[in-house]
Amino acid sequence: MSEKSSMLEQLGLLRNLLLRVLGVTIFIFICLAFFQDAIYLTISEPLVRFLPDNSSMIATEVTSPFLTPLKLTFYMAIFVAMPFLMFELWRFASPGLFKSEKVYTIGLTGLSTLLFYLGTFFAFYIVFPLIFSFFINAAPKGIAVMTDISSYLNFVIKLLVAFGLAFQIPIVIFASVKSGITSVETLSSARPYVVIGCFVFGMLLTPPDVISQTLLAIPTWILFEFGLLGAKLIKS
Repeated sequence: MSEKSSMLEQLGLLRNLLLRVLGVTIFIFICLAFFQDAIYLTISEPLVRFLPDNSSMIATEVTSPFLTPLKLTFYMAIFVAMPFLMFELWRFASPGLFKSEKVYTIGLTGLSTLLFYLGTFFAFYIVFPLIFSFFINAAPKGIAVMTDISSYLNFVIKLLVAFGLAFQIPIVIFASVKSGITSVETLSSARPYVVIGCFVFGMLLTPPDVISQTLLAIPTWILFEFGLLGAKLIKS
């Protein structure tokens, strides 16, 4: 088989993968669309619980009451479909792997998906209440806190993705050490730079406030230490 035909075959497989993932995501989205109001109420609960009795969330754009819950439902469909996406990516790459590598990669793929979910749950149940409680209580006297629903959704999605990505650090460390890209000793000696990098990472991936940045940077550093410990145990 020529190199050109092989490349075309791989592109065809990739196209089929994307179509399957898109089809599953759209199917999940259609199913969840019937519950879009309930989904938005659930996602908005970490903020709503801290709002004063005379306050509420608002919509500052004409289309926001319709489009914002629909947009959130689509994000939720991607979130639910992620295990299928990760499995499809593994299946696409697996023909070029040895049997031992297939077991290794499917384990990392499953763990990566689990850690992403853990990161989003950590953000939703631990970080969000701390952030919203602080910001609302810090509002000057006489200021009515009435958050726009579209702005709230953008804020929440950005933080959920940031924490989901941050929780991938143990996977990155393990895979890097296992493949020989780096070593445990090199990563250990780079710890001071990693700590600084965690705060830079938090600054880039979160809204411009110290609370969000710190709440992302500290768990990121802890996850680095866990990843380093796991790599040491594997190498020993």
